[in-house]
This record gives sequence, structure tokens and C-alpha cells, in this order.
Amino acid sequence: MAKKKQIPIPTARQLPSGNWFVQLRIDGQSISITKPTEREAIAEAMAIKEGIIKARKTPRSSLTLYAAIDDYITQRQNVLSPATVAGYRVIQRDRFKQLHKTRVCDIDSARWQRAVNAEAKILTDRKDENGNYKPLSAKTLKNSAMFIQTVIAEYAGDRQTARLPQVIPNDLPWLTPEQIPLFLHAIKGNKYEIPALLALSSLRQSEIVAMQWKDIDLTSGTLTVHGSAVLDDKGESIQKQSNKNLSSRRTVPFLIPQLREAVTAHPRDPDGYVYPHYSNVLRLNINKLCSNTGLPPVGIHGLRRSFASLCYHLGISEAVTMISGGWSDFRTMRKIYTKISETDIQTQAEKFNNFFKIANETANAP
Repeated sequence: MAKKKQIPIPTARQLPSGNWFVQLRIDGQSISITKPTEREAIAEAMAIKEGIIKARKTPRSSLTLYAAIDDYITQRQNVLSPATVAGYRVIQRDRFKQLHKTRVCDIDSARWQRAVNAEAKILTDRKDENGNYKPLSAKTLKNSAMFIQTVIAEYAGDRQTARLPQVIPNDLPWLTPEQIPLFLHAIKGNKYEIPALLALSSLRQSEIVAMQWKDIDLTSGTLTVHGSAVLDDKGESIQKQSNKNLSSRRTVPFLIPQLREAVTAHPRDPDGYVYPHYSNVLRLNINKLCSNTGLPPVGIHGLRRSFASLCYHLGISEAVTMISGGWSDFRTMRKIYTKISETDIQTQAEKFNNFFKIANETANAP
């Protein structure tokens, strides 16, 4: 009597939603099983593999919005960056909760607009530095809505659109050329001096957290930027070999003498990280120091903006600024990062005044 072939037990994994997920491949078709418990998910998977029950496929359009988002993310888990997945999970968890249990096929334009209107009125679960809840920004709402619209279009076949609040660009703070010396004096000897000066040298937070001491060459006087650190959907830091874009991988000279002095005086483990903490601590301490010094609370990214603005002030070419800062195109650098200080504006105004003054004197000369 032939021995019955042993069917391997499938492996289930828990989703961020708390449900358990099993992916099967039968007759060339992918079958997804999602159940409240691990035992139920494995039991149904085994029953399908043994032919006891047929695979029950839920029409994609009949999935609830929450389940559709879950499936959308799961299918792309291996190709999306951890930061993107984390962002999608935040939207799934916190945004448009009134539609979580609604089938995607039932979300028409009127229902979608009502959901957007309701979302625009609520508060987020994030707090500012004073412990107050922050209103949901128009930009956050727009990004969340665009993602949900993509999910609905893929699972229901119709792309629902809604009128969104106007996104008004924030005039994000930065340090003017006159303020930078004050910041350098205030940060000197501070435990956050090196990461702060790396930010003022153009590095992003993800690049600072990924930088190792061996990436700083005191002999050649250069900083090598490669790799990045991002947060996954569990809030844990992940070291990546890749950067935001190809232009982000770069080697630049020490631009701030004080940074070189601080690195020289600091004990260094070649394989250790310069600042291995991906959290708000650095930003909060930079802002506290700025406030105590009478400077705008620029945070980490504001120091990067200050770098671009200083390059403009010093007349450094856009090409060199782009390479040093790791920007991939001129438009991003010009639109977001290059800020013209009041001093520069006044200088240009004086040039105009001098021109017309000379022109007037010439015209009235005998």
C-alpha cells in the first residue's frame, strides 16, 4: 500500500492589523488567506492544499477598505522601502477610519467626499513640542487621500476623486548667514555638535544616522555619504545600503572647520556609528538650543536648508551645491531649500539704488 504523501504545513505570519496571513501557490494561482488567528489561517490553508475545500476567493471589490489597504501593502512589501511601508501603515491605521469597514465597491464619489470633509476637521494623534495636538495639515490629508484613491482604483476599478483643502507651502525656517556664527558658537562642545554640524554640511537625518566613523577621513579631509537609516512600520531603525537617490551618494570636503575640530577630539570606533539614534531627540535639542540663543527653531532639515542658502549667499554655483548636497535636480533645490536672506535682498536693492543714482547724476551733469 502506497504511503500517503506528506503535505508540508504552510507558514503563517502576523500582519500589523493583528490578523494572520498565509500565501499559497496552487496550479499557478496565488491564493491569499487572512484569518483572525494563526491556527485558523493554517487550518484553512491545509484544507485547501489537501483539496478538502476549494479556495474561496473574495472578489477584490468586496474587500473592506482596511483589508484592501492591507492586501495592497502586503503584495508590495518586498519592493517598497521600509519608510514607504511605514507611511502607508500610518495612513491605514489613522486616516479615514469611518470607511475602514466599508467595501471598496461601495465607496462612491459622494461617500468619499464626505469622508475627506470629515477627515479635514479632525485632529491627528501627534503632538507638538508643547504637548498640544497638531491639526491635520492639508499636505498630510492630500498625501493620505491620494494613496487611498489609488487603492480604491485598483480594487474597485473606479478612481474616486474629492475636493481637497488647498495646500499652502510652509515657510520653513532656516539660518541666515548672519545667524550661522551664533549657532556655531552655541553648539560648540554640545553633545549634539557633530550631528548638528553634519546637517549644516548638507546631510539629511537618514544619512547622519547611517554614517560611520570610517566614513570621515581626517587625512584627506572628506566625508563619504553612502547608505541611509530609515524607520520601518514598527518604528525600528533599519540601515540601508541605498540612499534617497543616486546623487545622494557623494564624497564632500569638510566645509566647517569646527566640525573637523569636533571629530578630531572625539573618540572614534571605525565600525561604530557617529550618531546611531533615529529619533526626535536631535531635532528637539537643536530647537531648544536655537530658542535659547534667539534663533529660529530650524531642526535638522532646517540646517540643511541653511547650507543651501549659504551656498547661494557665497555665490557658489548651483552645480557644486547640488553635488555637495546630494540633490537630484535643480527644481527641488531651488523651490524648497534655497532661501534668500534679507541681507541679500537689501544688497540687491542697494545695487538698483546706486545704478539709478549714478544714472541721475550723469543725466544732470553739465
